[in-house]
Amino acid sequence: MATVLSTKKLALNQKELLLNSGIGLVEYDAISIKFIDFSLVDHSIQNVIFTSKNAIKAILSKNIKVENCFCVGEKTSALALEKGFNVLEKFDKAKELALKIIKEYYQKEFHFFSGNIRREELPELLKNNNIKYTETTVYETELNLKKFESEFDGILFFSPSGVESFTNQNQLKTTVFCIGETTASEAKKHTEKIIVATKPTIENVIAKVVSTLKNK
Repeated sequence: MATVLSTKKLALNQKELLLNSGIGLVEYDAISIKFIDFSLVDHSIQNVIFTSKNAIKAILSKNIKVENCFCVGEKTSALALEKGFNVLEKFDKAKELALKIIKEYYQKEFHFFSGNIRREELPELLKNNNIKYTETTVYETELNLKKFESEFDGILFFSPSGVESFTNQNQLKTTVFCIGETTASEAKKHTEKIIVATKPTIENVIAKVVSTLKNK
């Protein structure tokens, strides 16, 4: 039976997708999130950019009134909607959102809530195209380093930080399954055996694992 390592603890229904396909699972959290205490002068913001669910979670306790959300990722926009925010735009990639803002919302001002580790692509595009925006760091990503002695038939990665955390103590000797191209770019520093999900969701990563390793 094939066995994979997930660098993120999965929900029960996600685990079942693997186990019901006859694939063994070992899981741990390669990274952890620490929310940062922050303060804002204005607690009413017209246009907010979220590129992760963690940023949404970080502002919920601050009684910040948000008029419009611009989101990256299905899970991010889903959480924003669940919490009652008005999602005006959502894209799978930060670059796509930035280009949409530049094209259609260039007269508006934005507030970008982010983590301490994030790609520069979106802020640089906004800055280079004279889009007014403010950025506040609201959470930190910490690496949970762990050494594994076992061999796996595949490793699941969901962020560049997850790759960085795992490879700090381990080598990539097997096929890796990545949630998106940004994560894959980090994995390429260590291996060429990379399979990228068709859509940037955990379920799509698992679907790639099942189609590749089922009956192995």
